Amino acid sequence: MKLPRSAAGWTVAVFGLLALLVGAVGLIWPEALLRLLGFEVLESRASGDYTRTFLTASSMASFNMGVYYLLASATEWRAFYRFTVGFRLLTFTVFSVIVLVDAAPGRFFGVAAWEALGALATAAGLWWDRRGAGAAAPGSAVSSSVDPAGPASTADAVR
Repeated sequence: MKLPRSAAGWTVAVFGLLALLVGAVGLIWPEALLRLLGFEVLESRASGDYTRTFLTASSMASFNMGVYYLLASATEWRAFYRFTVGFRLLTFTVFSVIVLVDAAPGRFFGVAAWEALGALATAAGLWWDRRGAGAAAPGSAVSSSVDPAGPASTADAVR
């Protein structure tokens, strides 16, 4: 896997790696993830309680999302970076609301805060990269020939 070539790419890569790891923990050791999020871990569950099923689905989604984010950072897919900023802020809003209406424990707000901080970090990275302070010297990993709107083309890689 290639390392990110921009500040925004690094923010996306860090989030991707953490999403992948949290997803893996949820798949391997679901009780640990429940505790981490502030949910009660029960010794047994009633018939019709699909907590484990939902946690498995959410963990798999987190794992997959981590892979998508790592792929986006490896290809320097800047349109994806911009897309994530708005949707991570939306996620922050939804997760905050479910804590405020007591549909989730207070510790779950940490997930909301993580989404907001990640969105703001990526937005700051995009700004930093756009103003040129994050651009490297010609001939290095980041080149002015990289299209800021998307992944580098084969022609860019040859230059």
